[in-house]
Amino acid sequence: MDTLFTAMENERKSQVAPLAVRMRPRTLEEVVGQEEAVGPGSWLRNAIEQDRLSSVILFGPAGTGKTSLAHVIAETTKATFVEVSAIGGTVSDLRREIDAAEKRLSMSGLRTILFVDEIHRFNRSQQDTLLHAVEDRVVVLVGATTENPFFEVNSALISRSRVVELHGLSDEEIVRLVNRAVADERGLAGLYRLDAKALQAIVLLAGGDGRTALTTLELAAGMVEPGTSKAPATVSEEAVRAATPHRALPYDKNKDMHYDVVSAFIKSMRGSDPDAALYWLARMIDGGEDPKFIARRMFIAASEDIGNADPQALLIAEAAFKSAEVIGYPECRINLAQAAIYLALAPKSNAAEAGIDAALAEVRNGPLRNVPDHLRDRHRPGSEQYGVYKYPHSYPSGWVAQRYLPDGLERGCFYRSSDRGWEAYRSEAAARDRLSSGENPTSRER
Repeated sequence: MDTLFTAMENERKSQVAPLAVRMRPRTLEEVVGQEEAVGPGSWLRNAIEQDRLSSVILFGPAGTGKTSLAHVIAETTKATFVEVSAIGGTVSDLRREIDAAEKRLSMSGLRTILFVDEIHRFNRSQQDTLLHAVEDRVVVLVGATTENPFFEVNSALISRSRVVELHGLSDEEIVRLVNRAVADERGLAGLYRLDAKALQAIVLLAGGDGRTALTTLELAAGMVEPGTSKAPATVSEEAVRAATPHRALPYDKNKDMHYDVVSAFIKSMRGSDPDAALYWLARMIDGGEDPKFIARRMFIAASEDIGNADPQALLIAEAAFKSAEVIGYPECRINLAQAAIYLALAPKSNAAEAGIDAALAEVRNGPLRNVPDHLRDRHRPGSEQYGVYKYPHSYPSGWVAQRYLPDGLERGCFYRSSDRGWEAYRSEAAARDRLSSGENPTSRER
C-alpha cells in the first residue's frame, strides 16, 4: 500500500538504479523495436491498450524488452499488478499472491495481473501451482523467459496462454535507444555526448541486447567527468572499449541458440562455404561449447554430406575428434578449424546416408527376402547343393559378374552415386568392368 513516503522512496531508488532500469519505457510509444509483437494492429498492443490482456508468455533473448513490456502493462492497466521472480520466488509466494488475487476479485471485482520473471526457472510442480488460477482467470499471467517455452514451460500452462516472441534489436534500434538515454532526464540528461565511433562500438558490443547497450553506455560515461547541458563531455570509443573490454555474444549451451548455431555450422560445411563454417565454429568456441561435441558433428557430416566423394574426410574428422579429446582448448581450435575447412571444400555426396536409409526402409517394410543359394554359408552339410559361388579374386580384374541382391531387388535400388570426387571415379570404373563382362550397365549406380 502506498504511503506518504512512497514517492520519496521511489525517487531515491530511481537515483541509484542502473541506467537500463531508469530508462524503461512507460508507454507503448516509448518501446523501441518489437514491431511484430507490439506494433500497431498487433494482438498484444490491442490487449494492452484496451486493458483486456489475457495470459501471455513473453519469449526472447536477454535485453529485448520482456520486463519493459511488463512494466508498460503495469503503468497502463487498471488491474492490480504484482510481480514474482522465479529466481528467488517460491510456491508459497505464488499461493500468497493467488489467494490475494482471489480476494480482490470476489470482494472488489478487481483483476490481478501476475508477472513471473524467468518463469522457466520454476520447475514443473511449481508451474502447476498457477494452472487453476490462470484457467479460472483469478490471475492474468504475464510470464517472461529467455528459453523456448515449448520446452521449458508446462504444456498445460502454454495451452492457457498466448506465446509472444521478441527478437534482438537491430542496430538502428540500439542507436535510438542509446541516443534517447543520452538526452533524457532519466538518463544522462544531456551532460554527455557520444562521438560516432563510440556509438558504433556500443552498437557492436550490444549484439542486439538493449540492456547491454545501456549498461555499456553507463560504464563508459562513468569514466569521463560529466559536462554541462551546454558543454557536454565527450564519451570516446576508447572509453567504451575500456569499460567493456570483451564482447560476449549470447550463446546458450544445450538451449535453442546452441542448436541454431551448430545447425548453421553443419549447413555451411554442407554448402561448401568455409568462411561461414569458420564463423559459426568461432561462435561455438567463444561460447564455451564442448570441443568434442563440435568434432562429433563433423564426424557425422563427413559421412552424411561427403561420404565416398572424398573418403579422406572421415579420417580428417576422426583426427579432429581425437585432437579435441586429447588436446582440448585452446590449441584444438586450430585442428577443428582445419577439419571444418576441409569438409567445407570437399566434394559432396549424400549417397551413403540415402543408401542406408533406403535399404532400412526396404528391410522394415518390404517382404522377407532369402539369401541367394550361391551366397549362403558353406560350413554345413548339404551346402554342395547351393550352386557355384564365383570368387572374384580368381578373375584377372578382381571382379566377376554375379548376383548379390536377393530376388526382387535390382542394382541401383539403394545406392545412387554422385557425379563428384572419388565416388564418381569408382562408379565409372565399376561400370567399365561390367561392360567388359557383357553386362549392360548405366554410367552410374542408378
